[in-house]
Amino acid sequence: MDKILLSILTLIVGILVGGVIVWIIFSIKASKAMSKANKFIEEAKKEAEKNKRDALLELKEESHKLKIQTDQEIKEKKLEIAQSEDRLLTRENSLDKREEMLQKRDNSLQEKENDLLAKQKKLQEKEEKMDKLLKEEVEKLESIAGFSKEKARQLIMERVENDMELEITGYIKEQVSKAKVEAHEIAKQLIVNSMERYADDVVNLGTVSTIELPSDDMKGRLIGREGRNIRTIESVTGVDLIIDDTPEAIVISSFDPLRREIAKITIETLIKDGRIHPGRIEEVYDKTVKDMNTKIMEMGNKTISDLGITRMDPELINLVGKLNFRTSYGQNALQHSVEVANLCGLMAAELGENVALAKRAGLLHDIGKAIDFEVEGSHVEIGEEFAKKHHEADVVINSIASHHGDAEAKYTIAVLVATADTLSAARPGARNDSLENYIKRLEQLEEIGNSYEGVDKTYAMQAGRELRVIVKPNEIDDAKSYKIARDIKTQIENEMQYPGTIKITVIRETRVQEEAK
Repeated sequence: MDKILLSILTLIVGILVGGVIVWIIFSIKASKAMSKANKFIEEAKKEAEKNKRDALLELKEESHKLKIQTDQEIKEKKLEIAQSEDRLLTRENSLDKREEMLQKRDNSLQEKENDLLAKQKKLQEKEEKMDKLLKEEVEKLESIAGFSKEKARQLIMERVENDMELEITGYIKEQVSKAKVEAHEIAKQLIVNSMERYADDVVNLGTVSTIELPSDDMKGRLIGREGRNIRTIESVTGVDLIIDDTPEAIVISSFDPLRREIAKITIETLIKDGRIHPGRIEEVYDKTVKDMNTKIMEMGNKTISDLGITRMDPELINLVGKLNFRTSYGQNALQHSVEVANLCGLMAAELGENVALAKRAGLLHDIGKAIDFEVEGSHVEIGEEFAKKHHEADVVINSIASHHGDAEAKYTIAVLVATADTLSAARPGARNDSLENYIKRLEQLEEIGNSYEGVDKTYAMQAGRELRVIVKPNEIDDAKSYKIARDIKTQIENEMQYPGTIKITVIRETRVQEEAK
């Protein structure tokens, strides 16, 4: 027990002694560290003082330099201001001098203006005096000559007009002869070549179609009980059926070729089918109309394909196909349009124009005829409107509008279309004309020729395509003959409607006869 207590006391004493020793050691180290720290602080203070002095010196130097630079800039600015003041002063002096000069000039101009006004006033007084003297002289001359001023002027104008008329007619004669020598042969050769290179059959279409029947009994079946079948056919198709004494045949009459064709196909289908009654008639008619619309589109597509025309609106293609069922003076409108398109293409190739565009314009020039019976207006106006609606080229639109002379032809192709249209219509046998219109046209031509003073007789020849005018040689000379021909040509173009061209020939013949005895 005592040993344990002794060990514990010894341990406690050892710990205390060790703690004292450790404290002493730390105290010594702390005092050394403090002395070092004080030493570092002293050195830092010295270094800071040194840096402060150096910074103050640099600041003073920079301030001195800045002051010198500022003084220099101030001197330069003062110098520039002085120079500007000198320039302004010089300019001000110059402006003063210029103002003085302008004032002198203004005064001089004012003096000149005053002089001019005075001279003008004197001239005006002199002119008034001269006018008065001239008036008096004219009155004296009129009283001496016995002619008034107006009468003398009228007499002089009549003489000048007579003299100038001879000169004008002579000039016209010379220019026409020159133009004919240069242009007639070229134009004739171009048209003849185009006509030789294109050939097509001419077929006149009538207003009736004939259907052959298998037997005369079929006529009674078509008429039906109390005529109900024939009434249904006529009311549905819009045509007239003529059932006469002709054996095994009936006639369909209509001015509309499309209706006539639909009616013909409908009746032929009914005859083959054998079932003929009102219900069946309407059913077959509806089917025929649908088939005909398909056929029209096929014809339109085939036409533009044969001509090499691409990208056309389907509605225009449908109208092209419908032209096959329209006629003009018995001439099929589609065949006419195709012929015009081919002639335009041939002439365009000769002239170096766009062949495809010329064919397109030629094909569409009469497109309004496909619906001119459905819409108000002429076929020219309708065709022009449809071409604009479907965004056709300006050349095509102008060709449609000008091919009958209703508008000015602005393009070469438009002139070609009008020429080809005339050629196609004027081909022998291409069109029919009623006897009444034919005689009326010939009489009107002869009346126009006979209406001119100095004309003895007028004859319309070659079915109205040539007008021969015989003048009185003692009243009309050679120069006036040319003038009469041109005047008749102009009057015919303005007053008459005619297919093709009309040649006017003025004949002046002087015969001298003596008899020897």
